[in-house]
Amino acid sequence: MAETGYCVKCKTKKEMKDTEKVTMKNKRQAMKGKCVTCGTGMYKIMK
Repeated sequence: MAETGYCVKCKTKKEMKDTEKVTMKNKRQAMKGKCVTCGTGMYKIMK
């Protein structure tokens, strides 16, 4: 399943590649990945 997130460089919602689940400092879960178009780092905060 490909996760989608907002790319600030492309200014659109894109799919993320090389995704991994991470825990942020405030103990919230997030998906970390890279934009398939430009390679910018992206995050998506999970519920």
